[in-house]
Amino acid sequence: MEQMMQEAGAYWPLMVSGAKALVVLILGWIATGWISSVVRRRINNTPQIDPTLGNFAASAVRWVLLLVVLVAILNIFGIEATSLVAMLGAATLAIGLALQGTLSDLAAGVMLILFRPYKIGQFVDIGGTSGTVKDLNLFVTELATPDNVQIIMPNGKAWGAIITNFSHHPTRRADLVFGIDYGDSAEAAKAIILEQANADARVLQDPAPWVRVTNLGDSSVDLTARLWCKAEDYWELKFALMQGVKEAFDAKGISIPYPHTVEVKKEG
Repeated sequence: MEQMMQEAGAYWPLMVSGAKALVVLILGWIATGWISSVVRRRINNTPQIDPTLGNFAASAVRWVLLLVVLVAILNIFGIEATSLVAMLGAATLAIGLALQGTLSDLAAGVMLILFRPYKIGQFVDIGGTSGTVKDLNLFVTELATPDNVQIIMPNGKAWGAIITNFSHHPTRRADLVFGIDYGDSAEAAKAIILEQANADARVLQDPAPWVRVTNLGDSSVDLTARLWCKAEDYWELKFALMQGVKEAFDAKGISIPYPHTVEVKKEG
């Protein structure tokens, strides 16, 4: 019995330290989450600051505070900060090799937030993957496709890829191609297209709408309309004008041809 009491007494400090460490871990985890949320909310509520920076800063604050919590837990077990630094220094090479992908994503995340090739809410294409930017943190970029599928892309791949930002400029040019029959008047068709374009308030007048004959195809005369609009109006304007011009062509007797197949029979 006395031996059991001695063994329990020997383990008691370790049990107390473990309990303290657990409490620090739980409170630290809750506190870091709350503080990072406050940082994100404060920055995002400031109109002069881009929300992308708020999410990135909140992520960085959270990871720094978690590191502080880790140091505090190690101190509870008697591991001094100086000893921890020495241990980390000795393990730097091994950690670097094991986490080289993660460290690359971290470095890429810093570059993305510095150079801002895209921001939260913009529609982008990153290396062939398209979607709306939902989040940018220390390690990953989150996209949502037009059909609302979540895509998580490591920052290292995003930074090393070709980035096409469809939302960067406030205006975009919509190019629409209409084919008419060779027997129809190209000038009449151009007038119809311009009439439809000018009737839509989403079409900007500077630069002015532009319509020209751009191709003489096998079965049609192709007219291209180039119209400028606000970036957010691009798709709806394009769909509306395609339908509007089709209906106007029908009403004015302008036909939209389609390829014909001619069968030739040889006698003999």
